[in-house]
Amino acid sequence: MSAHPPLDGRGRRDDPPPDPFAPARLGPITLRNRIIKSATFEGVVPEALVTPELVDFHRRVAQGGVGMTTVAYLAVAPEGRTHAACLWLRPQAVPGLARLAEAVHQAGACIAGQIGHAGPVANAKSNGAPALGAVRSFNPMSMKITRAVGERDLERITADHARGARFLKDAGFDAIEIHLAHNYLASVFLSPRFNSRGDAWSGSLENRARFARQIVRAVREAVGPSMAVTAKVSLHDGVPGGLRPPESTEFARLLEQDGALDAIELTGGSSLANPMYLFRGDAPRADFARSLPPLRRLAFRFLGKRFMPSYPFEEAYFRSMALEVRATLKMPLILLGGINRLETIQQAMADGFQFVAMGRALLREPDLIARMQAGRATAGNCIHCNRCMVSIYSGSRCVVDHPEAIVASAPLT
Repeated sequence: MSAHPPLDGRGRRDDPPPDPFAPARLGPITLRNRIIKSATFEGVVPEALVTPELVDFHRRVAQGGVGMTTVAYLAVAPEGRTHAACLWLRPQAVPGLARLAEAVHQAGACIAGQIGHAGPVANAKSNGAPALGAVRSFNPMSMKITRAVGERDLERITADHARGARFLKDAGFDAIEIHLAHNYLASVFLSPRFNSRGDAWSGSLENRARFARQIVRAVREAVGPSMAVTAKVSLHDGVPGGLRPPESTEFARLLEQDGALDAIELTGGSSLANPMYLFRGDAPRADFARSLPPLRRLAFRFLGKRFMPSYPFEEAYFRSMALEVRATLKMPLILLGGINRLETIQQAMADGFQFVAMGRALLREPDLIARMQAGRATAGNCIHCNRCMVSIYSGSRCVVDHPEAIVASAPLT
């Protein structure tokens, strides 16, 4: 990675903040601006392969002005899918991924693929394979036992990440985002709450981070220097006993020390135990309950508030924790967290973040960035009601504009 200018005590750089709409380097690639469409599961791949709908989803965002769009979520193994209707990386997927990359490039944007293994967040019933975790446990959402991975599993899944990354390189993708967050498999190893193995992969942070760091190095070795490689890292799991600062900052420092990443995207929350910590704002419990089968719907009536608590919404809600990381690291960082306004994007640049990632705002208005750059908008219209969460298996969209989307084709996991 290239050298980065020094930071002052507030985590800001000595140089004036960059123009968010000017071209920017991300490792070996150049983005036309500093706004990235974050990975938000699209829900339009029922056969686990690229569809015209997936191409259209990302073409619209690319035409709307982002510097890069991120395809989510690309599992590195069939049992690592969040649901059977989730694309997993294999030879049959490459031609479709190449068509997708070409469409995004023609629209002027770069394209990244988010890769990972869902671990205990995987839907075991839908996938027809046991979910995997750091330890054996019962998953109340899937009503299945999560199997603890062994040494051979860790070796195989690391190789799966490398192979999946090569598939994306073959398909012409510009960047890879490695999913190390939200209590997916690598993240449960990091979490003191979910990793009580009692072996060399648990205990100290350095031990708990071994698996994630091993994956990152394998991906970098697989794709070489021509692709940008980033990682999504949780600042705070949002659950008692989970990963949180200052350990998350120290984990980010270890990743910087390894030198295999071009940037880190800072996030938070647990898809396994507290997804609303990631989203903030209203918890769409009623819509979510309607998407569940009768027995699970009944259980959700008693567990819903615990699983999906409401949090007050504040734009850039990860900023304060992310600034702690910014003050410690020199490498590029990507800020996310309900970013909706041009003023917030500009503040992120002033804070020393190199890029911002936006999700829900672009789900409602794919052309928001182009209108901001043209001076025709200063803020998006997203109200952060989070009802889009329940549409993710029937085609992710804003349900304020498309109310029919609240009928999900499969439950969240």
